[in-house]
Amino acid sequence: MPIDYANYPANWKTEIRPAIIKRAENRCEECGVKNKAIGYRRFDGSFREVADSTEWTGRKTIIRIVLTVSHTDHDITNNGEGNLRALCQRCHLSHDTEHHKASRLRGVRDRAERSGQMDLFGVVGGDGP
Repeated sequence: MPIDYANYPANWKTEIRPAIIKRAENRCEECGVKNKAIGYRRFDGSFREVADSTEWTGRKTIIRIVLTVSHTDHDITNNGEGNLRALCQRCHLSHDTEHHKASRLRGVRDRAERSGQMDLFGVVGGDGP
């Protein structure tokens, strides 16, 4: 999902994000992959950097690493240095997985309530019978 920078401080792009990337020495703080590296992910999830297209067979998807800044507690208003980590896309998505599941479930419940649907046997709530 694209970032809505209207929800972030005015100095997010100019001060906060660059400071976190610098602190991380331009690498993912989880897996260590370099920002802007070009290569592919192996089956085990590790990253293989390539110098040029002659190093790959065409069966792999070549990607460019882009570091993002993750809020450890998922609260975008908590921009303290201790709550922010530089993560590659893969590690950021992994960190956010449970948070995204919970948000999706809340959305399903909210839409069901607004439409007047009953939570029969916990189906909408996801708890099951």
